[in-house]
Formats: sequence, C-alpha cells, structure tokens
Amino acid sequence: MSEFRLAQISDTHLARRLQQLTDNFYRVGEHIDATRPDLVINTGDLAFDAPTSRDDLLFAKELHDALPMPCRHLPGNHDIGDNPTAVIPAPKQPATEQHRQNYLAVIGEDRWRFDAAGWCFIGLNSLIMNTGIESEAEQFDWMASELRRVNGKPVALFLHKPLYLNTPDDPETEATAIRYVPQPRRKTLIEMFTAVDLRLVASGHVHQRRDFTYGHTRHVWAPSAGFIIPDRIQEVIGMKETGLVEYRFQPDAFEVRHVRAPGQTDVNLDSLIGRK
Repeated sequence: MSEFRLAQISDTHLARRLQQLTDNFYRVGEHIDATRPDLVINTGDLAFDAPTSRDDLLFAKELHDALPMPCRHLPGNHDIGDNPTAVIPAPKQPATEQHRQNYLAVIGEDRWRFDAAGWCFIGLNSLIMNTGIESEAEQFDWMASELRRVNGKPVALFLHKPLYLNTPDDPETEATAIRYVPQPRRKTLIEMFTAVDLRLVASGHVHQRRDFTYGHTRHVWAPSAGFIIPDRIQEVIGMKETGLVEYRFQPDAFEVRHVRAPGQTDVNLDSLIGRK
C-alpha cells in the first residue's frame, strides 16, 4: 500500500439521552461515508460517562459499528476514568482495572499497533499511566517490545491525552495536570520514543483544535466531534470548534487536513448541562 488515508475523530461523548451529540456524530458519519478513508480512529471519550453508565459505552459501540469504514478506538477518561497526577487530589472517577475491563468487553482492545504505507501506527491507553495498576506495566512492556520491531519506519502515535502543551519540560501545574499525560510517566513515554523516528503525536481530550511542531514531531489535537467547552471552564489554547482530522500517509511523508463535517454544530457544554 503506497498511500493510507485515515480519519481521526475524538471526544464523541455519546449517550442515548444527548441527541445533540448523536446528531453531530451522524454528520461525521455522513462525511466519512462520502470521503471513504481506509480507517477511522476515535482517540477516546467515546461515551459521555461510561464509569457510571455502561449503556453510554454500549450506545457508542452501536454507532461506531454502524460507520461505513473500519474503526479503531482508544479509551478516554469518560470511558475508564482519569489518571492521578502528582500535583492535585485523586480524580473523582479514577481509572481502574474494572473500568478498563468493561471497556475491553464492550469496545475491544485499548492499545494496538499496525503498519501501513511504510509507517508504524501505535495506539496507547494514556489513562492507565501513573495509576500503578498491573495493566500499566504490561502496556509499557508491550510498547517496548513493539518499538524494537519498528525497523526504521516513521512512527505515528495516537492517544487520548496530549503529551504536553508546548515542550516536554512544561511544568505540571494544578491548572493543567489533568490535561496532559501526567509526570513521571510523560517523561518515561517520551524517552522510550526517542529510540524511533516519531513523526506524529495525535490526541484529543482538550476539545480544541491545535497543530504544532516540536523538534521533528508534529502534534495534532483533534477537536471534539461532539461539543465545545465554554471559556468560563477552559481557557482558549487553540480553536474551539467541533470537527475531525484527516490524514494522508505515504512512505516517509504525511499530510494533515483539519475539517468540519457538513452540518456539524458547535454544541456548547452549557446547553448540555442546562446552564443558562
């Protein structure tokens, strides 16, 4: 395969009771049907609140299975809970092995690797990082094994949380600790990927579209496919809009296209939770 086309969606936050988010997902599905990428990747938060409502995850699975193209998925904090950090109290819904097993039972694998168009694609569960649960160590062992088999191919990494805001040395503060891969696992992850040609880190989670390069690695934040977060909760970092990201990979090169599915609307979180 000399070319591989991929569509990244993220933060769909699906639930039967939230019709506005379902409508946005349908618009994304229609766009995918029209453009026909080789693969769709959802980089997490498939469900609105899977740790307290398993049906949200079941509903997300139903809608993703109905897409016209094959899908791969990664868990987000609304799917399996959030990871602890060194600078703020434990999250109200911590990532646990029980939540992870529920995700595996409904959605399938929470990490993966495949090769296409001369590239190595790796997807990681970023929410178990820093938890200390057994599957965290298992994932790092698995990743070390996979990285040894890259054989010089350029690498594209997909995960729910961005690695950092601007640089690997960004301080972990109370305001940003839950936004990025937490320390010290962030440092471990970055060090492991120095052994390969990491060209792309694709993430979601922040509900803002952003695209920047540090060193020779391009960092692409996919916006939420479902809703935007108001400024009263989250400052503006990139662009607050709903949408998706399209990629075209060729041996030793790739292109990124930031798009919005026709008919997608910028549903505001305030409207979902009934705040005036």
